[in-house]
Amino acid sequence: MDGALIASIVAATLVAGTPLIIAALGELVAERAGVLNLGVEGMMSVGALAAFVTYQGSSNAPLAVAAGLAAGVAMSLLFALLTLSLLANQVASGLALAIFGVGLSAFAGKPYESAAMPMPPSLRLPGLADIPLAGPALFNQPWPVYGSWLLVGAVAWFLYRSRAGLALRAVGESPGSAHSIGYPVIAIRYAAVAFGGAMAGVAGAFLSVYYTPLWSQGMVAGRGWIALALVVFATWRPIRVVLGAYLFGGVMISQLFLQGLGVHLDIPAQWLSALPYAATIVVLVLISRDAASLRLHSPVSLGQSYRPDS
Repeated sequence: MDGALIASIVAATLVAGTPLIIAALGELVAERAGVLNLGVEGMMSVGALAAFVTYQGSSNAPLAVAAGLAAGVAMSLLFALLTLSLLANQVASGLALAIFGVGLSAFAGKPYESAAMPMPPSLRLPGLADIPLAGPALFNQPWPVYGSWLLVGAVAWFLYRSRAGLALRAVGESPGSAHSIGYPVIAIRYAAVAFGGAMAGVAGAFLSVYYTPLWSQGMVAGRGWIALALVVFATWRPIRVVLGAYLFGGVMISQLFLQGLGVHLDIPAQWLSALPYAATIVVLVLISRDAASLRLHSPVSLGQSYRPDS
């Protein structure tokens, strides 16, 4: 296997893992605040459509990403209204949001299914991109790939080094205690849910603008559910999200490179397409065996509604 092929595999893995990192980090922040939003798939789908429509009309990729972000926030605030203000069940509301988002994007996206746009140029980092082997793989990527790396550091710093992050984690551990010392529990949870929706929208925008610049029904293809699984895989820690995302990203693109190398496998294509999801199930089963570790790292109030005392 020559160096150029290795660089191509690494580069493709980074691109495939980027939307998973972005969406999973958004969900991680929301869950750290004690809110379980299972609607990531729906928010990504709506964000992907909003971004593509904007990109087609403006040919401005950053503006399209901003549109995807706004669409994700709007969807997440609908969820927040139901669960934080009206105290609806978070699991049921999240599942409804996922179904609604996928259906809404499929319906509204019908006129755009035959359209395609040119791929936005990659952001080549001078000097670094000339490093043999590693340079072309790591430093000649779409700008959201670099943004995802910065996002990991920002989320880790926010959660563990900032006063606001401490308040958010306190709300996730014990909202009653946080409220008793003056923290606005509902406002913090609204902000966390909105951030999660924003990141899901950006992840969807990456798919429809940078990954494959077109719109097709079902193009998110379960990545929202994988992002949810990644949060558990990472035991609610940002750095581990990166490792899991690139692991699943590598599994996603492995079938393409196997076919490109001329490897003949007597396996139906549908089985190869199912590999990332099968890997997700296997990983979750293995992690679930260590129940003590999950209890240690998961937010205590995750999925529990809270109404401050009046």
